[in-house]
Amino acid sequence: MPTYLYKARTVNGENTQGEMSAATEAEVVGLLRKRRLVIVSVKEKPKEIKFNLGSGVKTKDLVLFTRQFATMINAGLPLVQSLDILAEQQAKPRVAEKIRAILGDVEAGSTLADAMRKHRDFFSDVYVNMIAAGEAGGILDTILLRLAEYLEAADKLKRKVKGAMFYPLTVMSFAALAIAALLMFVIPTFAGFFESAGVALPLPTRIVMGLSNFLLGYWWAVAAALGVAFYMLKSYRGTPAGRLATDRLMLKMPVLGPVLRKAAIARFSRTLGTLVQSGVPILEGLEITARTAGNRVIEDAVMESRVSIAGGETIAEPLKKSEVFPPMVVQMINVGEQTGGLDEMLSKIADFYDDEVESSVAALTSVIEPIMIVFLGAIVGGMVVAMYLPIFDIIQTVE
Repeated sequence: MPTYLYKARTVNGENTQGEMSAATEAEVVGLLRKRRLVIVSVKEKPKEIKFNLGSGVKTKDLVLFTRQFATMINAGLPLVQSLDILAEQQAKPRVAEKIRAILGDVEAGSTLADAMRKHRDFFSDVYVNMIAAGEAGGILDTILLRLAEYLEAADKLKRKVKGAMFYPLTVMSFAALAIAALLMFVIPTFAGFFESAGVALPLPTRIVMGLSNFLLGYWWAVAAALGVAFYMLKSYRGTPAGRLATDRLMLKMPVLGPVLRKAAIARFSRTLGTLVQSGVPILEGLEITARTAGNRVIEDAVMESRVSIAGGETIAEPLKKSEVFPPMVVQMINVGEQTGGLDEMLSKIADFYDDEVESSVAALTSVIEPIMIVFLGAIVGGMVVAMYLPIFDIIQTVE
């Protein structure tokens, strides 16, 4: 969501300025007018180029903060006192710094949600909107506990998906390094021996030696080509059309595609179910869910559902048309809408697909292992056989 810089005047004629995150400039104008401000200017904040060295804040830090916060609010401690205690007992300076900044804004009269909204690197849209709903409904402690459970489930799912993608990439990387090492350091030793022997080399040996010579002479060109290809792919994925095409391709990949699809459905169901259960309006919940979907195909399907429900129709029909969500998911959502139990139905879908992702990751690992072993065996074994063929000819010649 873009950030806009605004300048305005209060009803007393005092100048004020600040920044606000919103979908469009018109939305910013509407929000400022609700505050009874006279707008001077509104413009989108230019994007800064940053070298991200890491915030030093992990999901477990946020979960711990959320659970402790919920306990204090539930015990009847005032909001300001709870934040002050949490800031004092934080072991990580960056977390304590954020809590103190929020405490300062709350003491100045800001709501907790608005104070958290200024720290997007720590508090997501889901978090902030649920806090806003909890403040409005007077159930902040319940919302905080629900948030902690949501964050733990979301983080667990994220680790599973990362594991599913990391394993094959790691194996392939080591395989490529092993093959490159053989071609650059082992094969040249054989090449010198064959040249001194003066024997005719069979075709497999000439191919392997040709690859070795090419890599030794043009390794820099190979590295540059890989770098350019990575940059071009990253740039293409940075465009709307490129992201849509690559996300669609990833969902269609064999073996890995079904895992990513199940993970996306679990994330969608968990996020939307938690937001609806917490009292966030359905249209706002769908917009937030779309932004946190992690896949452009899923995002587009959810946004179409938002348009559909805004027009008085159901969520289920656009999801069915997207051909991303299985019929079971669509039917369960449809039943949830008709019975008024959408949040409960979404939670059941999320639980089911969390288990499915775990099973799929285990199956993926079991499938990839033999494939990688056979692949490496064939490549390395083929190179070894190719280099030993001339040695057999030399032995026969000597005999």
